[in-house]
Amino acid sequence: MQTIDGHSSLVCSAAFSPDGTQIVSGSADKTLRLWDTVSGAHLNTLRGHSEDILSVAFSPDGTQIVSGSGDNTLQLWDAVSGAHLNTLKGHSDWVYSVAFSPDGTQIVSGSYDNTLRLWDAVSGAHLNTLKGHSNWVYSVAFSPDGTQIVSGSWDKTLRLWDAVSGAHPNTLKGHSSSVCSVAFSPDGTQIVSGSNDNTLRLWNAVSGAHLNTLKGHSNLVSSVAFSPDGTQIVSGSEDKTLRLWDAVSGAHSNTLKGHSSSVCSVAFSPDGTQIVSGSNDNTLRLWNAVSGAHLNTLKGHSDWVCSVAFSPDGTQIVSGSDDKTLQLWDAVSGAHLNTLKGHSEWVRSVAFSPDGTQIVSGSNDKTLRLWDAVSGAHLNTLKGHSEWVRSVAFSPDGTQIVSGSEDNTLRLWDAVSGTHLNVLEGHSNPVSFTKFSPDGTQIISRSNNQLGLWDTVTGNKIEIYNTFTSFIPGSLWKNWTDFYLFISEDGWVWSIDPKQRLCWIPPSYRPSNVNCLATNGTSIALGSNDGRVIILNLSGKPFI
Repeated sequence: MQTIDGHSSLVCSAAFSPDGTQIVSGSADKTLRLWDTVSGAHLNTLRGHSEDILSVAFSPDGTQIVSGSGDNTLQLWDAVSGAHLNTLKGHSDWVYSVAFSPDGTQIVSGSYDNTLRLWDAVSGAHLNTLKGHSNWVYSVAFSPDGTQIVSGSWDKTLRLWDAVSGAHPNTLKGHSSSVCSVAFSPDGTQIVSGSNDNTLRLWNAVSGAHLNTLKGHSNLVSSVAFSPDGTQIVSGSEDKTLRLWDAVSGAHSNTLKGHSSSVCSVAFSPDGTQIVSGSNDNTLRLWNAVSGAHLNTLKGHSDWVCSVAFSPDGTQIVSGSDDKTLQLWDAVSGAHLNTLKGHSEWVRSVAFSPDGTQIVSGSNDKTLRLWDAVSGAHLNTLKGHSEWVRSVAFSPDGTQIVSGSEDNTLRLWDAVSGTHLNVLEGHSNPVSFTKFSPDGTQIISRSNNQLGLWDTVTGNKIEIYNTFTSFIPGSLWKNWTDFYLFISEDGWVWSIDPKQRLCWIPPSYRPSNVNCLATNGTSIALGSNDGRVIILNLSGKPFI
């Protein structure tokens, strides 16, 4: 078993990609997250919904993801880049279930407005509304040949629909409470349903005849799925367990325990060897479908990445996030190495010491913190700013730290003792960037449209430059080529002086909103609002 943490609220839905290499999860924290199935690494965070995400599904070719939400909409996403493609509006209440047709051309959704809706998966156009249920529609699924749709409802029934005409040929009755989940067998001959009556039921998909009742859960059955070969069924329940069943005999074969709250979603991997479950305990868990063995526990950022920095030797990256943590990563493999906790608010800026042994961080909790870069131990807390700390940097010799804050000031600190040395005043707006000159004698700062230059020893202001109305002398930028990089809308990374294009970022690797950028001369690390830290390893030839 593998536990994947990252969501900050309950996980409502999870699904494997068609090739089994990725998992998508939807949560009450209003985000979707993409994960690597093997390593459990967090790949991407998709933001756009304004309420809980109740259902997620990959397209059959794995290129798109559809999500249904409590904001009454469906959203389409690019599964590679995480880009938002379309919003499908029409339901008047929560969208509780979504599914692609087998050929990927259509999407069906089930809603608390008691209806199902059919959509064109390419254009997002609304094709049909299927009415008949007398209460909320909890679950929907296409048959393997795409000709039928099955739905489960709070009205205690399942309904079969013609996927082309929308005609309702059959109603399946037998559950004594709401039907929470439905699924077709891979050959399309059977349907399994999970109910608030704590049971699963098997049905003949053609005649609608009731075949079997599977009992064992002690609370409502929230999710069901067939194995790819059709021989097994997995169910997830509010009793905190998953159960495996023989699809032919209905015999109970295994109980998978580990979640500390209700299991909301279950799915088999395409090869049938693994099961993923999502729970109200905010985690996803991966299970061996045969043994149920525990494999590993992996963690990552659960919110925006505000700052990234390379270690001096280029082997590691540190990131700071709105989830109040710093994370250490291997710069080559991307493996997660450590999590540094201590700040009580967002971590806005991070930096390594020149010898790579320490890390400094600045936070919305108005403090700086020093950390041991090897062990992750907290070494010191530096207090003095009256507002958020937005930028931090070490001096070239590692003896001092400069910080920039929302209180419009810069502060100098002794990096060894943490003693406050000086306050640099002159900006009329928050200071968003600070850096020492290569020889350590000067500090440069940025505040809105201004650049400031300061004497490190005296703390005196040398000059304030208005970047929009004043000529900035070339001498100011000399030896500062790693100070200011920016990404243009067409994906090029530029340097300021000389003004030149350094490299181009393909759209599939280009975050929609870059918060921060760091480089070691041969690689670039990007931190984004979508929670990703993207490492671009270039040719190996230094470009600055």
